Parts: sequence; C-alpha cells; structure tokens
Amino acid sequence: MKRALLPLLLLLAAPALADSNLPPAALANTQLKDPVLEAKARDLMYTLRCLVCQGQSIADSDAEMAGDMRALVRQRIAQGESPDSVRRWLVARYGDYVTYDPPFSWVTAPLWLAPLVMLVIGAWLARGSFKRKKR
Repeated sequence: MKRALLPLLLLLAAPALADSNLPPAALANTQLKDPVLEAKARDLMYTLRCLVCQGQSIADSDAEMAGDMRALVRQRIAQGESPDSVRRWLVARYGDYVTYDPPFSWVTAPLWLAPLVMLVIGAWLARGSFKRKKR
C-alpha cells in the first residue's frame, strides 16, 4: 500500500512543481524603455498563445514559459526585428498552435471548418424541430 501511495502523491504534486525556482527572464516583466517598441511587443504578445496555459496569451499568463516568451519577444523587438519576423520565428519553433490565428491548412482545417459544420447541423436540427411543431 505504501509503495502505491508514493507515486500517487508525486503525481498529484507535479503541477505544484511545474515551475522552477529560477528568477524570471530579464525582460519577462519589464517593459522596454522605448514606448513605440514596447507597444509593438505588447501587440504581438496578445496574439501569441501561452503553450502551458493554452487559454491565455503570453501577455496575460503568469506561467514561467510565458515569461520566457515575453522576454524573447521584447529582446527581438528591441534588436530591431519586426513583429512579423518574430511571429514567424515562434511559429517555426513551436508550430501554428502558438498563434491565435493559425493559417488554413489540412492540419488546421478542423479548427476553421468545425464552427461552420456546427452551424449547419444546428440549423438542420432547428428546421426539423420547427417542422414537428407545425404539425
């Protein structure tokens, strides 16, 4: 019994141990001195998905990975890279999932087509329901 309890406790403790004890990256929580560059970085950060939180942008997330990504975005913008260039680099590194606006491809087709399919199914079900009520 004790042997089975220890792995279970470690499994339950895993989320608490997910972040390291390292200090945040240099520009994770510090704005750039140039307000124009910071605005570019911020606009880009709101369009990038936190890979750990999944439902938040890297601008909104408190996850360590999001902080590292914020720092990376600010560093590259400060070095003169365009937001599009930084976005392309992040997509090349992490895949289309990192962006809230993935391009249409065979891989992302379900994301784009599912709402339309659901709308058609809903309209078909509603039509059938209204027909039954008329009788």
